[in-house]
Amino acid sequence: MQIILLSKVENLGSLGDVVNVRNGYARNFLIPYGKAKAATRSNVAEFAALRAELEKQAQSILAAAHVRAKGLSGAAVSITAKVGEEGKLFGSIGTAEIADALVAAGHHAEKREVRLPEGPLRHVGTYEITLHLHADVNTTVNVTVVGEAEEAYAE
Repeated sequence: MQIILLSKVENLGSLGDVVNVRNGYARNFLIPYGKAKAATRSNVAEFAALRAELEKQAQSILAAAHVRAKGLSGAAVSITAKVGEEGKLFGSIGTAEIADALVAAGHHAEKREVRLPEGPLRHVGTYEITLHLHADVNTTVNVTVVGEAEEAYAE
């Protein structure tokens, strides 16, 4: 299916590119989320008329992402989790927990922005986590996982 991109899409193209994608990707993700339109003659003409306005919106979104990146750059949060011996967690720390900790620390972060390429955090320690704020903007934050010892229960 041929589509016109209305915003930059990672690994696909930038604003105004006409690209071929699979039908399901276009119909289920790109078009419903406002990232693309079908490349019909009327949509191409409509896009040409609105191109300057869309480029201005894209620049403002990029500028806002850069401002957020400055605010988040070098931020540090601490997450407490139950651990067993040798510092291994009971369970794991995933994207939702990291995003919640950043929000609790006064930063704006969403679960979908947190990148954990090596999977969830399963050990006590300090980690550098990448936040993907925009197709062109990434920043790193420090997450410290602190262990809370499992208490022995007397029977």
